[in-house]
Amino acid sequence: MPRHIACLSYDFDTWSGFASRGMMTPTPVSRGEFGVIGAERILGLLESRGIKASWYVPGVVIETYPAICARVVEAGHEIGHHGWSHVPPAELSPAQEAEEFGRAVESIRRLTGAGPAGYRSPAWDLSEHSIGLMLEHGCRYDSSMMGHDCEPYYARRGDKVAVDAPLVFGEMTDLVEVPISWSLDDHPHFEFFRTKAGVMPGLANASGVLENWLADFEYMRRTTEWGVMVYTFHPYVSGRGHRMLMMEKLIDGLAGMGAEFLTLDQVQQEFRARQPR
Repeated sequence: MPRHIACLSYDFDTWSGFASRGMMTPTPVSRGEFGVIGAERILGLLESRGIKASWYVPGVVIETYPAICARVVEAGHEIGHHGWSHVPPAELSPAQEAEEFGRAVESIRRLTGAGPAGYRSPAWDLSEHSIGLMLEHGCRYDSSMMGHDCEPYYARRGDKVAVDAPLVFGEMTDLVEVPISWSLDDHPHFEFFRTKAGVMPGLANASGVLENWLADFEYMRRTTEWGVMVYTFHPYVSGRGHRMLMMEKLIDGLAGMGAEFLTLDQVQQEFRARQPR
């Protein structure tokens, strides 16, 4: 029986992503704070459609906005690990990464009563130590890598990578990778940034993005018996009016194609049952 799954995931970064880029003046902080408004709108939309989603929340955001984070939990959504700060692990020393990872686990435990089942790296940039930390802290899956577009797989660690030599594969672990893609993330399509490298224009037409996102799901339906498509939203990005309408159309369009809406934790459990390591 064919089964095609859509995962709606929300990186609830608020101001932390701007702070990690050194943008800590009042305007970028307020730009991130709009994420709380966006989260309230998104929670209402998900409730209206009866969908449970996966929310990835940095520890500093949990501690800053405990009330809205508690509402996410009370609505039955999954809370995933998204770092303590929003600094990518690849930019931290091993000691810093380990300390921040543990602090975020404890923050999630205070919020939900349990440690996180899954992890998503800030900016999707793991270090060589990240998978070991996930396993050490009891995570069952990661959602930071891009080795497939619609099928989970067991993550490796310890690859040997050099510019001038073939890749040497590391060991396969018991950690399920639920892959993602920048093309299925709202941020590069919609967010305007001035950076040292130049201007990232963003601000794409939402209808064109919607067309692409539905087409990816349609292709998965045509080519796989069982597949998973992970969409990534940021409440301060997609909480804007025209993008909220796009999200509604996406959900309704996916439902019209027979999508089953699951959390990423549910997906990794189903994948393990289908394909034991």
